[in-house]
Amino acid sequence: MQQPNQRGFRAPQGAAPGAIRTKKYQLDKDMFSRIAITQVWKKEWWYALIPFAIFMIPAIFSFSWWWVVLAVVITLIFVLLRSAQVMGVTRVEQGNVLFEKLMYEIDNRQILMKRNDREGMALTWDMIQKAQRKEDSFMLWLQPPAANQLPGGWKGWVARTFQAPIFILLPYRIFNSQNDIKLFESILRRKNLVA
Repeated sequence: MQQPNQRGFRAPQGAAPGAIRTKKYQLDKDMFSRIAITQVWKKEWWYALIPFAIFMIPAIFSFSWWWVVLAVVITLIFVLLRSAQVMGVTRVEQGNVLFEKLMYEIDNRQILMKRNDREGMALTWDMIQKAQRKEDSFMLWLQPPAANQLPGGWKGWVARTFQAPIFILLPYRIFNSQNDIKLFESILRRKNLVA
């Protein structure tokens, strides 16, 4: 009698036997928005100076408080629109998987994000750009889309310039033991994701 995987069928790959299994965890949308907006404005604060400078140019030649008010209002509108774009990740259907209650199985090949025993999604390590160890959690920042995945022309430029950061937050409390935390950190070091 032949076994199912001897007939040419391949069983779906799960986590390795020595994989790190976590408790279920759900990332709060407000926490995600707060961290993502902070990250964006730490890196891109100077983008807000561009509309301010452009609308202050007329005030140099013919000073009027109206030009100053207009420059401030346009800059505030830009800041609000950019922040709304980052917060939009929590509202789109494609981003819903980040905010579901998930269990993680982590090994050297991949990170399995599982809703239950049958449903889940795999992230390979090349999909992760960098990792950060915080005082109470690990943050895994996902790679932005490649140039061939973005539209062409000015839409592609806007998509590249104003990307919203996507990350996975793994608090220490979801790990089952301190050894799991140390093992996860050693995997991150081997993958050159954390210093």
